[in-house]
Amino acid sequence: MTDKMQRIPSLPRERWTDDARDVFAFWGEPNAREEGSRTSIMMVLAQHPAMALPYSQWSKHLLMTNTLPVRSLEMLILRVSVRVKSLYEWHNHVGYGLKAGLTLEDIAAIRDFPETADHWTAEERAVLQAVDDLIDDHHVSDEVWQKLGDHYDTRQKMDLVMSIGHYVMTSWAISSFGVPIEGDVDPIGFDLKTVSGKVPGASLKPGESADWAKQYES
Repeated sequence: MTDKMQRIPSLPRERWTDDARDVFAFWGEPNAREEGSRTSIMMVLAQHPAMALPYSQWSKHLLMTNTLPVRSLEMLILRVSVRVKSLYEWHNHVGYGLKAGLTLEDIAAIRDFPETADHWTAEERAVLQAVDDLIDDHHVSDEVWQKLGDHYDTRQKMDLVMSIGHYVMTSWAISSFGVPIEGDVDPIGFDLKTVSGKVPGASLKPGESADWAKQYES
């Protein structure tokens, strides 16, 4: 399976029902109901609106109203992206992470954890280790759970575990469906190099501002 093999195509225009258009427009992207979404994942998810709409509601909570600090959330998602080899999520969340205050050095240290454990505070190490615990052992260890409790309340720990699971699931879906990175962006690899050679920069999350989708314009 490679990033170029799209198993589930974007929904063709002749099948753009009202429910499908609700999927396109969910994140508030301008003109999406009429023109479709510029994001590959939404155009694929529109094949199954009954699944896509509740999934999107859940995704919106985890991405936009999560009780975790934004920096910690982006660290978590980037670590998941590395562990499950999701270039789609990595590409997008490098930009979101930079906007959340991470540096490219930080992001490289997320990729190379646990060898880079000394780079992080106790709180940050616990977040990254929780990802590895869940992926490797399917539960957060007692030691890491206690360390998380030194910094996060019950709701935050719940959001943390659910966020890790959500982004693992989403990454599995993206890779299995063959969802491509948008064709008019400059893809960022796990080496933090772009195809064009430009240094990666900060980017907006879906719905973060009225003109967030303009970043996909060539």
